[in-house]
Amino acid sequence: MSRGGRIKEHDQPERRCIVTGEVQPKAGLIRFVAGPDGQVVPDLAEKLPGRGIWVSADRAAIQKAAAKGLFSRAAKAPVKAPEDLAEMVEAGIARRLVELVSLARKSGRAVAGFEKVKGWLAEGRAKVLLQASDGSDRGKGKLWTPTGGRWFGCLTASELGLSFGRDHVIHGALAAGGLTDKVILEAGRLTGLRGHDGGNTAAEKE
Repeated sequence: MSRGGRIKEHDQPERRCIVTGEVQPKAGLIRFVAGPDGQVVPDLAEKLPGRGIWVSADRAAIQKAAAKGLFSRAAKAPVKAPEDLAEMVEAGIARRLVELVSLARKSGRAVAGFEKVKGWLAEGRAKVLLQASDGSDRGKGKLWTPTGGRWFGCLTASELGLSFGRDHVIHGALAAGGLTDKVILEAGRLTGLRGHDGGNTAAEKE
């Protein structure tokens, strides 16, 4: 498995992390580019022009790349990395994840609330279970990882709430299809960047 808990797929494009030297699927890496002003820029959508510089979706790896001048070495030119680069990446991916879940909700592929999520799990409709990192262990332990699906606990209750137009949400679920695969990708990256799974697990977590 790659960083962030994703299963490696041999047909996925792969890149080498400039910190670990490991070659792995792009899903487990963050792309950076050197901007015209010589600043390192996170390219979370992987669309910016320029030579891509890849770092594992891991806070310590990004911090090491910035501190040890590894971005300059990879770019073969002097570049500067902001001191808060890891925080910038984490915040950016959290925003992307919140927006993706929100779009899934608007398309009818996501629900929130204990009873609705439990119903989707029981019916086999849920592909992904999302639970707030700061929710109670007792409540979260009453739900379970979807069969053949995924569980993530990398968002806070307020962040998950933003996705559903509420102040706070503890439990959310997504059906298969639509944007769900993108949610899995970004949630895996955010889990790696935050360095934990929220400290809690659903029952039968994979």
